[in-house]
Amino acid sequence: MRVLVTGAAGFIGSSTALRLLARGDTVLGIDNLNDYYDVNLKKARLARLDAHERFAFIEMDISDRPAIERLFAEQKIDRVVHLAAQAGVRYSIENPHAYVESNLVGFVNILEGCRHASVGHLVYASSSSVYGANESLPFSVHDNIDHPLSLYAATKKANELMAHTYSSLYQLPTTGLRFFTVYGPWGRPDMALFKFTKAILAGEPIDVFNYGKHRRDFTYIDDIVEGVIRTLDHTAESNPNWNGAKPDPGTSRAPWRVYNIGNSQPVELLTYIECIEQAIGKKAELNLLPMQPGDVPDTFADVADLVADVGYQPSTPVDVGVRNFVDWYRSYYSV
Repeated sequence: MRVLVTGAAGFIGSSTALRLLARGDTVLGIDNLNDYYDVNLKKARLARLDAHERFAFIEMDISDRPAIERLFAEQKIDRVVHLAAQAGVRYSIENPHAYVESNLVGFVNILEGCRHASVGHLVYASSSSVYGANESLPFSVHDNIDHPLSLYAATKKANELMAHTYSSLYQLPTTGLRFFTVYGPWGRPDMALFKFTKAILAGEPIDVFNYGKHRRDFTYIDDIVEGVIRTLDHTAESNPNWNGAKPDPGTSRAPWRVYNIGNSQPVELLTYIECIEQAIGKKAELNLLPMQPGDVPDTFADVADLVADVGYQPSTPVDVGVRNFVDWYRSYYSV
């Protein structure tokens, strides 16, 4: 297949592109290479892809409507993995307009491109943050998600609704994946694992919010990519048993699906920090702080639907995944 991967210089995007190339697909990657975090890290991820003759990269912003229209008109694209987005819960409080431009305007541009090019399947990134104020654990795709706690979460819920309209109106198969705290080598510098590793190695204290009582469904990058690829190959279909009188939030009469993609084994933040300490061989100095606005205390993915539909089975223990990241970090930054 010829697959368009948006956000190809990103953490999940570059890893997904690598796997697609490894199995023989042709990959067209786009990314705007913005400076939300270190651009050199993004370029280093792309360098891993450039060695493949079946990979091509175009620097492009998904919010640039004419550019996206030309892309879909000029390139033959069979399927799309849409991972480009403005990420981060806390940053959405500081810079809301970035989320509107990328996550809303950019997403409708991708939807329009897929519609006019008759793309066979669009798989896109949603987020566990859509569960917001929901306190029923584990989080299920069949739960209501009407109470987001950050603009980032609201844009991701909006993406799911926008995708549904395109699936319904134009029979465009779409699948949203609600990612749960992805971590591993080549990860993002704004994520806890990266920040904590950097600070501990430098002998600096780390800020631990909610006094370390957070629980997160940390999910290793290789397990995430496996789920993305399996989902891409499993084109979304309508649910013939869907009933408008008792609507199921996780399926539809249209060819539309949403899935949780997580490890389904939440870990307390303090335990996660202990794994980092063990991998580094050094104790952390903790600066315990209250919970930040927009955060939720716990995340826990019910992945039963993804297991049933595509055979998804995460297999990487947190201590192994953390050690792999620390080894990569030390090598990449020569620490």
